[in-house]
Formats: sequence, C-alpha cells, structure tokens
Amino acid sequence: MEGQTKTETAEEVILLDYWRSPYAMRVKIALAQKNIDYKCIEQDLLGSKSDLLLESNPVHKRVPVLIHNGKPVSESMVIIQYIDEVWSHTSPLLPSDPYLRSQATFWADFVDNKVRSNFL
Repeated sequence: MEGQTKTETAEEVILLDYWRSPYAMRVKIALAQKNIDYKCIEQDLLGSKSDLLLESNPVHKRVPVLIHNGKPVSESMVIIQYIDEVWSHTSPLLPSDPYLRSQATFWADFVDNKVRSNFL
C-alpha cells in the first residue's frame, strides 16, 4: 500500500498529506527512517479542505498533520521532534545534544523561511 512501511507496534499513525508539500515530504522521510507504518490521507488543498484537516489543525489549516492514536501533531519540525521522541528506540533523527539539536532546528527553519521563500 502506498505510503506505508513496517513497524513493530500496532499503533494508529495517519499522515495528512499533499503531494507537493516539501514539509509533508520531510515527515514521510522521518517516518521511513524510523520504519513506522502509517496511513497517508491526501488532502485537496486547492479545493475544499477536509473536516479532518480542519479539526486536526484548526490554527493553520494546512499539512502536514500527523495523527498518532487520535492525537494530532502539526508543523513539520514539531512532528519530526515528536516522532524522534515517541519512537526513540530506533535511529535518531535529531542530535541528542541540546545545542546541536537547536542548531539543526535553526537551519531547518532558516531553509523553510528564508531560502525557500526566495524561490517562490
């Protein structure tokens, strides 16, 4: 099934996605790196947004949203940190050192808000 990988637990993991979103792609890469089984639900961001998306991310109303056992987590870097902490038994996505982790988050934010905005 598309967008799915194997995992060791029977947890419900859903990713609200849009195929062109680099932020959703970031989350897909993290899920694959951690070998987490998930269901991908493609969103129509150009038309009417789904009730699930609006309920799961009422502030920004955009993807990606990770829904883990019914609990939504929004914003790609927040999701990455969440994935890294919940599934900590496999390869880490972010450095364990707080300073190095802050640097990784800083540069991800820089790319998102400075570099990427110059190409749009």
